[in-house]
Amino acid sequence: MKLAIYGYGNLGKGVECAVTQNPDVELIAVFTRRDPSTVKTLTGIPVYIADDILSFQDKIDVLIICGGSATDLPEMTPYLAQYFNVVDSFDTHANIPVHFDRVNAAAAANGHTALISAGWDPGMFSIARIYGASILPDGQDYTFWGRGVSQGHSDAIRRIEGVVDARQYTVPVPAAVDAVRSGKNPQLTTREKHTRECYVVAAENADKARIEAEIKSMPNYFADYDTTVTFISMDEMKAKHSALPHGGSVIRTGRTGLNKECGHVIEYSLKLDSNPQFTSSALVAFARAINKMHARGMNGCFTVFDIAPADLSPLSAEELRAHLL
Repeated sequence: MKLAIYGYGNLGKGVECAVTQNPDVELIAVFTRRDPSTVKTLTGIPVYIADDILSFQDKIDVLIICGGSATDLPEMTPYLAQYFNVVDSFDTHANIPVHFDRVNAAAAANGHTALISAGWDPGMFSIARIYGASILPDGQDYTFWGRGVSQGHSDAIRRIEGVVDARQYTVPVPAAVDAVRSGKNPQLTTREKHTRECYVVAAENADKARIEAEIKSMPNYFADYDTTVTFISMDEMKAKHSALPHGGSVIRTGRTGLNKECGHVIEYSLKLDSNPQFTSSALVAFARAINKMHARGMNGCFTVFDIAPADLSPLSAEELRAHLL
């Protein structure tokens, strides 16, 4: 399978690394909106300006689009799905239906196969939720994120006047997680499920009290959570907060039996040293599935719910039955 990367940030670099662990995959090019002469890839893969990509239509089996969900992917994925089989990691949950419809129209009209919202949430957590709800219909879902860096929330803090740099960690409340795992089926508010820890480098002479107040009152980000703000130096930020760890758990609790006498707990959890490295590894596996589906004539847009587990694997059906079933 011949892959190409569109966008070369943390996610694009992660895809490049993931390819080295998949012998059935060849990375042929990286496309960037930057000056290609300023971009050096980790493994020496050639870099081209993004505008040149249409000249590669007959050379790429699947294009992995490594842009941001806020402004990049809503435009990039529908456009590129006209010309390539594509995979993206669009993660704005509320906007997935609209994004799906636009990508589906573009891909179906041009005989291409697309997958949106691959990664871990949405992605692997989505699969855990559908398995849990299907197996235990009389039950309840819980999703906990963290402890890990939220890149979107960190960026929101950095946009505050007087902030030089910031990292925001989403942290599950241990008591809430324990209550769910015990099968108590608690009704939890947003504030009861997660806390937020903010580490901020402020500009010299910045009003730290104002910055803290703005963070804690920010709607949709921090106002509904117990939030702590700690001001640190740039040296400490680089030394202690340069990585991008994340993870979390999807838990489904439910009961079976005529009198609901049996309780059950299903849990799928992730502990990730690097959010983008893991997400990119998922993108490569789902690209393999899209390539197989395209070969079978399955055109249009799909989500992780539509992917057969066997299509993710480089192993044959016989090998899967012998070793993983």
